Amino acid sequence: MIKKFTLGKPYDTGAVVRETAASGWDGFPYKYTQDEGFSFEIPLGSDDIVYGLGETTRGINKRGWIYESWCSDDPFHTEGKRSLYAAHNFIIISGAQNTGIFIDFPSRIRWDIGYTKADTARIELEGNDFDIYIIEGGSPREVVREFRALIGKSYLPPFWAFGFQQSRWSYHNSEAVDRIIDGYDRAGIPLDCVYLDIDYMDSFKDFTVDGSKFPDFERFVAEKKEKGIRLIPIIDAGIKAEEGYEIFDEGVKNGYFCKKADGSDFEAGVWPGICRFPDFLRDDVREWFGSKYKKLIDMGIEGFWNDMNEPALFYSADGIKNALEKASSLKGQNLDLGKFFNLKDTFAGLSNNGNDYASIYHTVDGEQVNHQKVHNLYGANMTRAAGEYFEKEYGEQKILMFSRASYIGAHRYGGIWFGDNHSWWSHILLCLKMLPGANMCGFLYSGTDIGGFNENATRDLVLRFTALGVFTPLMRNHSALGTRDQECFAFDNTEDFRDVIQVRYRLIPYLYDTFKKARDNGDMIFRPLSFDYPEDKIARECETQLMLSDECMIAPVYEQNANGRTVYLPEDMTFVKLSGERVTKQELRAGLHYVEVALNEVPLFIKKGKKIPLCKPAIRTSLLDTEEREYI
Repeated sequence: MIKKFTLGKPYDTGAVVRETAASGWDGFPYKYTQDEGFSFEIPLGSDDIVYGLGETTRGINKRGWIYESWCSDDPFHTEGKRSLYAAHNFIIISGAQNTGIFIDFPSRIRWDIGYTKADTARIELEGNDFDIYIIEGGSPREVVREFRALIGKSYLPPFWAFGFQQSRWSYHNSEAVDRIIDGYDRAGIPLDCVYLDIDYMDSFKDFTVDGSKFPDFERFVAEKKEKGIRLIPIIDAGIKAEEGYEIFDEGVKNGYFCKKADGSDFEAGVWPGICRFPDFLRDDVREWFGSKYKKLIDMGIEGFWNDMNEPALFYSADGIKNALEKASSLKGQNLDLGKFFNLKDTFAGLSNNGNDYASIYHTVDGEQVNHQKVHNLYGANMTRAAGEYFEKEYGEQKILMFSRASYIGAHRYGGIWFGDNHSWWSHILLCLKMLPGANMCGFLYSGTDIGGFNENATRDLVLRFTALGVFTPLMRNHSALGTRDQECFAFDNTEDFRDVIQVRYRLIPYLYDTFKKARDNGDMIFRPLSFDYPEDKIARECETQLMLSDECMIAPVYEQNANGRTVYLPEDMTFVKLSGERVTKQELRAGLHYVEVALNEVPLFIKKGKKIPLCKPAIRTSLLDTEEREYI
């Protein structure tokens, strides 16, 4: 049963697709306070688990920390962080009863989940215009299904988007792209996509191609597609402020950019320098911006990733002016402790500055609305702009689309990746823990940067990361400028990488069918063990294993120099090790086991009485024989 409680005049975020009549506030089940904002408190039993919040740090169980719904450009995903790139305002409190809570509110929400008071979750909203949906009864999985029916079906990507994908900031020209494809082909490692980061553009301008780096781009794209390789270019939120640049000129002429309080266009620096930002909250702007993807689609492109759309701001024109003036005023002075750190903080605080966000205005139903009130919708509506255009022009399941920033509702238009992670062993587990939360909120096509985006990866880290990535719908290796090459062929003994990625290709038909089933049924691909074994105390506390569909359990190795790991089986299962075309099986009884897993092996645990299909591996998804399958 779903109850809806409405306060004020909520902004239509587009998150909900099913009409629900509002209940009276006398029926609101929690103690609440209304002042400049709104807060309420939920009592927590000692054994209650709190799931959800999608893309956040820490554990599957969200108790014991403060989280904030505020889409943030932050590449350091450490335990102390309260917010990342997404605002996924849905939790499930699971104990004697199971209750789901969705807060449809596009500004900042503070979730104190047993941090200040261990027996209380205190939720604070910075505003008084919102809808709260409370879903009562049933198992956690049933609560998820009710919620997913409320918010609509998830995006369905093309079949080839389940292939292995290689990215880097950046493959600067066509020769670099060819080297990557040749490297994988020589090593016999399957590959379906190569990504083009910001350097493929002409001066970092969206929907342009630098002809000196990629001469005859359309022909180049076609040649790659003949080999079964798709090129996936990046699209950023900021539009370079340059007269003569078509996108900029059209945006200025038609008033499509976000404003300042005085009605002038808001400007801030990103990759191209000073940029302006499309007002994606407007229908006409989304229609205009979405149609621009056609420029690259007409050149043969079939997939995109939207980035920098929290929006990320390196600096504003006003901010950089004030910082330089402060620096100039201190010239020649003896900078004591206070003055030095004040100057340092002034420059460090230029990026994603709250004052800059507060100076942005959107046009909503003919009225000017401050960005702070709708911040979490910006990136989601950029994805919506693309998704609506793709579906109208090309139909479903034709174009790959995923985004960095997101809000519930954007799951109908694209997937997400979990942003700029690090080459840290802890980030293997962080990916694992984010997957069920993202699935709860409808984001099925999701994954992380395999091997880690920032810092230098080790060979064993990339192999173990890849073994987890075998199961994530988005399987992309991505790394940053200045870091060690971490393409699979860049390490020694490349046959180990071939063995692991071939397992992915053997599983693609099963994973694709699993994806579609979860989409059609409003279900999850990945679930905490406690969803399936609610009375099992060890399963309820398990944070390093996940259920995969209705047949399997995954338990990646996530520690350096480990030859295996301890795994908990809630019931008798078959332990399967997959490596290339090799399959080894061992029947294990319920309980704790130490299992050995070599670097070139992918561990999988299949429930008693269940089987999953495998096909023959191939170098591309287009070459897979999806009809001929063996069952294990």
